[in-house]
Amino acid sequence: MNQSQLARLIDSTLLKPEATPDQIQALCAEARQYGFASVCVNPSYVSLAAAALADTPVGVGTVVGFPLGANHPAIKQAEARRALLDGASELDMVLAIGRLKAGALDYVHDDIAAVIQAAQRKTVKVILETALLNTQAIEQGCRIALAAGASFVKTSTGFGPGGATPQIVALLRRTVGDRIGIKAAGGIRDAATARALLQAGANRLGTSAATAILAGWEAS
Repeated sequence: MNQSQLARLIDSTLLKPEATPDQIQALCAEARQYGFASVCVNPSYVSLAAAALADTPVGVGTVVGFPLGANHPAIKQAEARRALLDGASELDMVLAIGRLKAGALDYVHDDIAAVIQAAQRKTVKVILETALLNTQAIEQGCRIALAAGASFVKTSTGFGPGGATPQIVALLRRTVGDRIGIKAAGGIRDAATARALLQAGANRLGTSAATAILAGWEAS
């Protein structure tokens, strides 16, 4: 895989609360230059990113129920609808982590399904925040996301107690097979880590160090 092929697997991400409009513009300029799969920005910046990338193949992603997953399902659904109106093409939603841990599986399914319904066939990635879950709950979360119609399962928000590891990615891949995608996110800052996650089964990477990863790719 060369650098251009790798770039098309990367969601270049800026979700820091202190991110400024100028920083979002710079993120989009980099995405345009390198041909990343998408940018991922907070909801209030979706329209800005969509305008900056309007004439490019780069997608505009945003987050829903972020970073805790504890919003009411109706609020998550409203967030999704607003994001689409603003120009989002991909949604990364946090599932209801506490409900999953409590075994309220129907609630978790319906929460995800509400966002997928609002997404109108756009890509929906379901964030599990795997560092907060045991193996059984991770597997349950994957199966529920699959049943609800998700496009991807995703490891982490990047704001939790842990990020992506090859072991977790391999667990996700074993659980969902090749039926949906796997996005690894959280703590991916260099090319060697990116390569290990891709080899474990990820087919999308979310990172705030996208250009650094590309720069180190050939040497990793």
